Amino acid sequence: MNRRDFLHNLAALSLCAAIPAVAKEGGAVMKPLIKSKAAWRALLPPGRYAILFEEDTEPPRSSALDHEKRNGTFICAACFLPLFSSRQKFDSGTGWPSFWQPLPDAIATRKDFKLIWPRTEYHCARCGGHQGHLFKDGPEPTGLRYCNNGLALEFVAEGAPLPALRT
Repeated sequence: MNRRDFLHNLAALSLCAAIPAVAKEGGAVMKPLIKSKAAWRALLPPGRYAILFEEDTEPPRSSALDHEKRNGTFICAACFLPLFSSRQKFDSGTGWPSFWQPLPDAIATRKDFKLIWPRTEYHCARCGGHQGHLFKDGPEPTGLRYCNNGLALEFVAEGAPLPALRT
């Protein structure tokens, strides 16, 4: 393991440590899923891995999920945790899938200073996979825009079974 991988794994562990186990419906507890970068790299295609665990960004208008209009659930492409309902999706005109609200306990946030000024970055609350950035220019009722990388998500149409959470 090189120094960069070690530091990334340490950061992922600290992110997951900051995320408490969350009580879900029926009293079940969702525990953080911690995997090494090598394990995620082996599970995911290169583009998805780069976005989810290297915090890359896909080009605008490159994701079919930006135009997905069916009812259903958008799940984390890494661990399969449900993150957003199609009922909270809207067309932001940015070229990325956008939502005005996540599902309860689905995401965690932190400050990002990569572009000098601070932005709010959000991640899957279970695996820490990078999803996108949060902006305060969305529609009512929240006024928020969760601007998501399409490759960080998978869509499950209403009526289709959700995949089991990855272990």
